[in-house]
Amino acid sequence: MTVQTLPAFGGLLRQWRERRRLSQFELSVQTGVSARHLSRIETGRAEPSRAMVLRLAEALDVPLRERNALLVAAGFAPAWAETEYWDERLAVAREAVGWILEHHDPLPAVVVDRFGNLLDFNGGAALLMEDVDPGLLSGRVNLARVALHPKGLAPRLRNFGEVRRYFLDRLRAQLAVDDHPAVVELIEEVRGYEAVGADDGGWDGSSPSPIALPLRVRSRRGDLSMFTTIATFGAPRDITVSELAVELFFPLDDATRAAFAAAEMEPIGAAEAARATREGD
Repeated sequence: MTVQTLPAFGGLLRQWRERRRLSQFELSVQTGVSARHLSRIETGRAEPSRAMVLRLAEALDVPLRERNALLVAAGFAPAWAETEYWDERLAVAREAVGWILEHHDPLPAVVVDRFGNLLDFNGGAALLMEDVDPGLLSGRVNLARVALHPKGLAPRLRNFGEVRRYFLDRLRAQLAVDDHPAVVELIEEVRGYEAVGADDGGWDGSSPSPIALPLRVRSRRGDLSMFTTIATFGAPRDITVSELAVELFFPLDDATRAAFAAAEMEPIGAAEAARATREGD
């Protein structure tokens, strides 16, 4: 371990501690490491062992990708692998995700990575994307782009302002964890989209949903009103698996429920092409 790596690790540790709004004393109580020793580690005057790095990362609930970064900054080898989603080694994980997608039909469900890029989907997602420009559904498909682009869902969103804030907040939260250039570029891209029309911000005069932020979409089968939940893997040991999110859409009213039940769920050709592209990466 070199003198140069110690301040780098100490700075990262301090950033994560402050991000979790913990004092050195509070982190000391959680980990059993004295506050004085934590101070010495953060200032580079003490060398953390590999076990110490992992203990601190666990206490601070640091994502696996960033735990690897902490290990490297402290002079150790990374501990977690990053496997491509379509790699055979993740077949069991994909099988579990596929079961969720299949059993959630005819309601929409999508699988995304840490940037919100589409990895997989079910037939119910077709109803939401039926009028999206095919260009947005080819290659690497991103949900924020599909939702907010003028040629995407944006013209059909009844609460565009709310949905735009939601996606931007989600991207900024990701940026706080991982300052990857792709996140910065996507935030700037989304902020630069032109206005697509008036945002009525309401839903037939009804009161706001008491459950969660709704997604209110005009469709060929009538107005749809939904909320979403996000499922993740518990105790993942691969970076890709740890960053997977399965977003499930649920109806907020009977009309939406009936629209999905009655729809002919056929995959979108462009979306199928996107899936094939991902499988080939």
